[in-house]
Amino acid sequence: MSGVVIHLPQGSGGAVGGELHGDAVTLRLGPGEVARFGRGSTTIPVELRLDDPAISRLAGEIRVTDDHWQLTNHSATHSYLVENPEGAGEYLRVPPRRVGAPIPFEFSRVVLPTRGDVTTSFQVFAPDHLYLDPEAMGAPWGSSTVTAYSLNEAATYFLVLLALCEPRLRDQSRVAVPTTPQIVERLRGHLACGELTARAVSSHIDYLAEEKLRLGVPDAHEPGKGDRRNGKREEIVGLALRFGLIREEHLTLLPPLAGAGGRNRQTAR
Repeated sequence: MSGVVIHLPQGSGGAVGGELHGDAVTLRLGPGEVARFGRGSTTIPVELRLDDPAISRLAGEIRVTDDHWQLTNHSATHSYLVENPEGAGEYLRVPPRRVGAPIPFEFSRVVLPTRGDVTTSFQVFAPDHLYLDPEAMGAPWGSSTVTAYSLNEAATYFLVLLALCEPRLRDQSRVAVPTTPQIVERLRGHLACGELTARAVSSHIDYLAEEKLRLGVPDAHEPGKGDRRNGKREEIVGLALRFGLIREEHLTLLPPLAGAGGRNRQTAR
């Protein structure tokens, strides 16, 4: 099983004097590993530093198991919310002093209350979810298999993958892979993606490459990261199309193409 990816977006570390601050932090945890979050101190180190007077020095911790992650709330007074950004308002409330609450969502946003108008939150990508082969569902358990690439077609990352692959699916030609701004614009008309940002798209692409498709591509933060990022997108599209992870029938999940030219292409196919 793959591990958990925890991402604290830039400016999400809390608000001091009305100003958001804090550098972006990304952590990777394997099964059995733990990350602690809170305000921290010299005697209470934390991996995710959240600076707000309402947040405890040690506010909580995330523990990874083989197939999910658990949230422990160390606060004596505050509940935390774990939202499912892919769902229709779905969330879990983790009460004060709750130990090891299992979180079932594939993509989660952990939200902590603060004294200001803006809550503090960070994102957690769960361990790779496995799905039984539908053709083997009626067979004895010993004959069942699991899919090599477990993709949730209802997830935002799947829409990002679909938008990456769309030009080649439609034209069957070696056209350029869409850029991040092009993906944001392409998905803007989707009900679940109206507030999708370029930073979120980049996070979904990294998640696809490193966790879902396990490409092992070079670190995009190293020198020459622009070329590496383009190479990552090319590899994602190539693998998804070669193995049929994205197919022509999936195009109906995208918003209609704008303009007469887009409608004509859709009609012609």
